[in-house]
Amino acid sequence: MKLIGIWIKLQNTNILNAMTDRMYTIKPKFKPLNPLKQWLDCIEINNPKFAMFLCKLIPSQCPFERNLTLFGHILFHIPPMCKLNPLYNELINLRFRALCYLVDVCGKDISSYC
Repeated sequence: MKLIGIWIKLQNTNILNAMTDRMYTIKPKFKPLNPLKQWLDCIEINNPKFAMFLCKLIPSQCPFERNLTLFGHILFHIPPMCKLNPLYNELINLRFRALCYLVDVCGKDISSYC
């Protein structure tokens, strides 16, 4: 097997594959944000005002994603920073549950919140 111009014995590649497989399967044991994630997942929505507040507070799209243009030409693109937020999935899930509550229980039109 040739790897970057260097010949490696097949036995060594098996060892390297085993090491990289182990690196990607080990999960960190220390997760300091897990209690906060669980708390966000356990929030119950049973008040229309609270549901509307959550829908207005949590944006449906990342507010930081931008295309910077000059004279009609895109200079560069700022990617969505929300994906870097470790609580992103829980917050979006909370917003979705609030929207579902407004539609299913309250029978409200949510087109203004989307």
